[in-house]
Amino acid sequence: MKVLLLGGYGGFGARIARRLADAGHEVLVAGRSREKAERFCAGRQRLTPLRLDRDRDIALALAEHCPAVLIDAAGPFQGLGYAVARACIAARCHYLDIADARDFVTGIGTLADEARAAGVVVVSGASSVPALSGAAARDLAEGMTHVSAVEIAISASNRATAGYSVTKAIFSYIGKPIPLWRAGRWTNGFGWQDIRSQDFTIAGQPPLAGRLVGLADVPDLTLLPDRLPGKPFVSFRAGTELWWQNRALWLASWPVRWGWVPNLIRFAPLALHAQRLTSSWGSDRSGMMVRLFGHAGGRAVERQWTLIASEGDGPEIPGLAAAILVDRLASRDVPAGARDAGEMLSLSEFEPAFAQLAIRHETAELPQPPPLYSRVLGPALASLPAAVRAIHTVLRDGGVYGRAKVTRGRNPVARAIAAFFGFPPEGDHELHVAFSERGGVETWIRDFSGRRFSSQLSQQAQRLVERFGPLRFGFDLVADDKGLAMHLKRWWLGPVPLPLALAPRSLAREWEEDGRFHFDVPIALPLIGLVVHYCGWLQPAAESAGTSQQNAPDSVPRVLAG
Repeated sequence: MKVLLLGGYGGFGARIARRLADAGHEVLVAGRSREKAERFCAGRQRLTPLRLDRDRDIALALAEHCPAVLIDAAGPFQGLGYAVARACIAARCHYLDIADARDFVTGIGTLADEARAAGVVVVSGASSVPALSGAAARDLAEGMTHVSAVEIAISASNRATAGYSVTKAIFSYIGKPIPLWRAGRWTNGFGWQDIRSQDFTIAGQPPLAGRLVGLADVPDLTLLPDRLPGKPFVSFRAGTELWWQNRALWLASWPVRWGWVPNLIRFAPLALHAQRLTSSWGSDRSGMMVRLFGHAGGRAVERQWTLIASEGDGPEIPGLAAAILVDRLASRDVPAGARDAGEMLSLSEFEPAFAQLAIRHETAELPQPPPLYSRVLGPALASLPAAVRAIHTVLRDGGVYGRAKVTRGRNPVARAIAAFFGFPPEGDHELHVAFSERGGVETWIRDFSGRRFSSQLSQQAQRLVERFGPLRFGFDLVADDKGLAMHLKRWWLGPVPLPLALAPRSLAREWEEDGRFHFDVPIALPLIGLVVHYCGWLQPAAESAGTSQQNAPDSVPRVLAG
């Protein structure tokens, strides 16, 4: 096929050009600099330089050169319209791009009718995301009846110097709100925040240990919740190899989040220059991981796909999907229309390209430990009513909705204590509870009509321990077929035990009624009396039609259902 490749001598475009030429395709290597295009094509077969300005010359170039397919590898695609894709449709030329801009990729379906009428294929996101990440997620989800969470991470080698377009794209969303489907509703994270340490491990390969990754905005955050059973929480984190670079970006994200500056795009050239000056530091190894948490065959499992690229081959990965799709277009294996690449390829289609590079990957399944309440209650958990048992079966992420009635104590000291802990105001409230589980510890974030407070639950021997700030409370759980009761037996300020005689008076109860989970939580103090009393009902987010699509704030602390 004859391929017109925009950005054909750039970082990713050059790799795509060489791959296509090696496969026998004729490639027009296009860009704004004729000199750079000629220098790249010199001495290489099936590569032809072409000066082209994507903003002015697309229609003319399509008419003059009549390519079978155009690949846009130029970017950045954040905020870009579909003028190039529409020009391709008008010229009856197939269109591919390697975009990872969320709105751009997820909106490409608006061109579906035009593309079908012209008999051409329009594909966006033929890159690491969502093409490769989507292929891995679908492969991992095979046979799973429910997926509760998907976590994707990419860590680039420090020697894989990004181009200006990639750097500008990243800097466009650092510190900006990133919509996330979490705990059964839309909420917000922030670009390059919520940084975590990630290990990339493959048998027989030296691991990539302790790579820092922060939240990034990619199409998978919109696409995967609706494509996997259970509508899971999806997160995507990315990072560079050197820890201090990620920490610098994290620090730089705060002025944007606080509204002091609109974005960091103006600093992209400076950051790119600094990265190139330090490109000899670090290694030539990159990693990618896709993790799914859910249930298969009645068991709670984690499935993970891990890739490690060595010898500087990491930057080859974003161009693999486009080359695979060109081969499929040549064999007329793709129906006309417009779609994202997230469901178009399988992992097996990437395998021949991986085998030619210093890229190794593997899939593993890890059993998950029993949920927290199961570990504390043991066999007694099975006696609980179904609605109560379901609330306490948390795997990575979950959410419930309902209603609550809150009563506050009248004593001024009680009101001050309630305000200190962030307890909700008196009245009737819409209630959302978000569950998050990490390493056997659960975080519950309770949202009473926008007023949120959270606590963490863990196990100590056969006792449930709930932490509110510096205070911890140890409960004995009593379970039967009627429900669950929580009896306070110990409490601590930090590591220091406190007298039980001075402890809050609370007997939290949970039960099932009309198929719903019900709760009643009174909290009082000696000599002071009632602090707060809240009761109500909850049900899974999927059953709460109309409320699950509300936009939520950036974090969702946990409700007390015991």
